Amino acid sequence: MRLFVGLALPSDIRLRLQALCSGIAGARWVKPENMHITLRFVGDVNGEDVEDLNDALADISCPPFNLSLAGVDCFGGSKGVRSVWAGVEKPQELDPLQASVESTISRLGYGPEERKFTPHITLARFKKTRADKIAPFFESNLGFVSSPFSVENFTLFRSHLGHEGAHYEVLADYELAPR
Repeated sequence: MRLFVGLALPSDIRLRLQALCSGIAGARWVKPENMHITLRFVGDVNGEDVEDLNDALADISCPPFNLSLAGVDCFGGSKGVRSVWAGVEKPQELDPLQASVESTISRLGYGPEERKFTPHITLARFKKTRADKIAPFFESNLGFVSSPFSVENFTLFRSHLGHEGAHYEVLADYELAPR
């Protein structure tokens, strides 16, 4: 099973993000129901190891917190843009949660994430497009800001890949609460 740990978004925030999803030719826009913040991509996990992962994630202790989204940006470089995303104005509470998820998954034998954690919500993907093709999108969405929303749990997702893109299945939700 292909798994990742993330934060699901409230429906009003997903609708607000969906309003940004236009204006770039050739973009594969993310469906609102698939919008999330990835805390850690786990990768392929054997069925018998899912229970161990679930138990370990259930032991994470972190208080609930609020998040806001702000701005848009992209991943990719001189060889082309691969995706555009909405940024997260992260409170200091997000870093401990992500670090706890990272260390929990690493302790189970899954290698550490090589990339620096950049909290974001992917809006669109490309096969690689030139930056000048998406410049108007950035200009029109430069001032994007969401209202704050409460983060009261995190989620273990299963990713099903198909011809029409990915579909995410919730395997478990973990309530945030100090212990």
